[in-house]
Amino acid sequence: MDSFNNVKQWLQEIDRYATEGVTKLLVGNKSDLTAKKVVEYNTAKEFADSIGIQFIEASAKDSTNVEQAFLAMAQQIKERMPATGAAGGEKDKVNLGRNVQDSSGGCC
Repeated sequence: MDSFNNVKQWLQEIDRYATEGVTKLLVGNKSDLTAKKVVEYNTAKEFADSIGIQFIEASAKDSTNVEQAFLAMAQQIKERMPATGAAGGEKDKVNLGRNVQDSSGGCC
């Protein structure tokens, strides 16, 4: 319960120190320990909804929703990125190859 009670403070620190519009996701971890559950799903979900962030329960132990948490973050980041297309011009291109210049002489 201590972690859940600290979420508001952590979010305030994120708002204070992170860039504006940073992507946030509330993850309830150790969802595999149902007998030891302290914060109910509905309580955490209602809290996340009240502050406008997504909530997901996950368990690293049994891999429940771990990938989904990363995909949810990636989707949110993708949605916030400006659309780029052909109009972006040459400055948006990255050359992954290396220019090879002819050498004059030598064995290689």
